[in-house]
Amino acid sequence: MASQKTVDIGFTLDDFAALLDKYDYHFSPGDVVAGTVFSLEPRGALIDIGAKTAAYIPIQEMSINRVDQPEEVLQSNETREFFILTDENEDGQLTLSIRRIEYMRAWERVRQLQAEDATVRSQVFATNRGGALVRIEGLRGFIPGSHISTRKAKEELVNEELPLKFLEVDEDRNRLVLSHRRALVERKMNRLEVGEVVIGSVRGIKPYGAFIDIGGVSGLLHISEISHDHIDTPHSVFNVNDEVKVMIIDLDAERGRISLSTKQLEPEPGDMIKNRERVYEMADEMAAKYREMLIAKASGQPLESIEIPNAVEEPLDLVEEEIPSAMEEAEIPPEPVVAESEAPVATEEVTVEA
Repeated sequence: MASQKTVDIGFTLDDFAALLDKYDYHFSPGDVVAGTVFSLEPRGALIDIGAKTAAYIPIQEMSINRVDQPEEVLQSNETREFFILTDENEDGQLTLSIRRIEYMRAWERVRQLQAEDATVRSQVFATNRGGALVRIEGLRGFIPGSHISTRKAKEELVNEELPLKFLEVDEDRNRLVLSHRRALVERKMNRLEVGEVVIGSVRGIKPYGAFIDIGGVSGLLHISEISHDHIDTPHSVFNVNDEVKVMIIDLDAERGRISLSTKQLEPEPGDMIKNRERVYEMADEMAAKYREMLIAKASGQPLESIEIPNAVEEPLDLVEEEIPSAMEEAEIPPEPVVAESEAPVATEEVTVEA
């Protein structure tokens, strides 16, 4: 019987393990890696990312949007990017996510939109006691009730598409807050000018002034801008639903405020109280003089040739927080108007199933 010889190839099992370690990739949570789908499971998928053990992506991590079947997102042998969600478990298996990649890109996109001061449109999908919920680039956004400019009840807004501006984009705090009011005011402001006379109706009266509806948005006629003569309360001059002529004296798109005046339209001080019809009849003429004054002031020209009522204006010593936003019908607390508990986070937490 022929004897067998053992051939020494100079390569042991320890050498082989060391070689595997040498070429093994080291993965860490937060890394974005390429992977290939090689098995679709009922509630997830196995992904080859070059690790010793196949990584796993649960169905909850496959998309920002709801996924019922893995096949809705992934296909066998498909190669794409994955986010490493957790470190290896006791079996050496990593957990992956597509959802986190989509969130990162969504936050980047909304930050860009905010920087551009863009107006976006989104459909209301739910309401709560604080306001309404929408989705922007897949993120859940919140519209505080004080920033919803409509006469409809909040519940009636579900499924309605609204134009929106960004109030707060904070990825660290997971908050995305938007304003319907600001979007409407900006759109209206694009068609309005300081010094323009507009006709509106009194929508509400507060101790500090009257809210005037001018074509679907509200402007504030502050009590100090009603007349040169002292007024104890706006109720002594106006009633709700009164039709009024007012002049625009300020447009603040940043705060969403339109400031109005009838005082600047008075031919004589006190005419809004004593002879309102004369004020309305001469409104265009007085507004033209007001615009001339603004032009002269901007160019540094003397104002002697422009006839403006010479009554001394009442001082308006208000801190910023006391000035209500012009689009609101009720007194507004200092911004931010959203309590921490009322503003839902923009991303939704899910339970990861291995």
